Amino acid sequence: MKHPKEERTLVIIKPDGIQRALIGEIMSRYERLGLKLVGLKMAVPTAEQVEGHYTLDVNWRRVTGEKTIKSYKDRGLTPPSEDPLEITAKILKNLKKYLTAGPVICMVWEGAHAVELVRKVTGGTEPRGAAVGTIRGDFVPDSYIMSDNDDRAVRNLIHGSGSVDEALMEIPHWFEKSELVDYKVSHEDILYASELKGIFAE
Repeated sequence: MKHPKEERTLVIIKPDGIQRALIGEIMSRYERLGLKLVGLKMAVPTAEQVEGHYTLDVNWRRVTGEKTIKSYKDRGLTPPSEDPLEITAKILKNLKKYLTAGPVICMVWEGAHAVELVRKVTGGTEPRGAAVGTIRGDFVPDSYIMSDNDDRAVRNLIHGSGSVDEALMEIPHWFEKSELVDYKVSHEDILYASELKGIFAE
């Protein structure tokens, strides 16, 4: 078992995040958590790369379709289809259009509970319902209602891995092993050492 401080997560700043000039703001939120950036690059994704990303988990299409149908019904609306796979075919089409519309910033962040903490700071998938103080809650007014009406993906600035297992699949999809850097930053001793030492001058 690896120590939790070695956990890694994938974060992608989507085209709208770059167009909104929020790259530095987004990155600073994760840095302030004490996470360490170990991989960084700009890319222009292909439609095949985007589809590959979302279908790394063989259950993604079914599960996402079922959640979407439930979300419609919870809001008292009729879903466009009762077939989860038909629903996700449309979602995938819109995600490919969204993520290939411009460059993205791909990042790998490392640190204790990186997956969970990145998702907490990023905020809920639907910006309209994301908590104030999260990135999406502070910077995006979009909603599922608007994206459904406009037949597009919801514009929520960021993708973050949903689980540790998801991160383990997603990181190699976007990064070669040689593109990830193992190094130490000074604040790691303060965050992770079993004892605080070397603070007072001798």
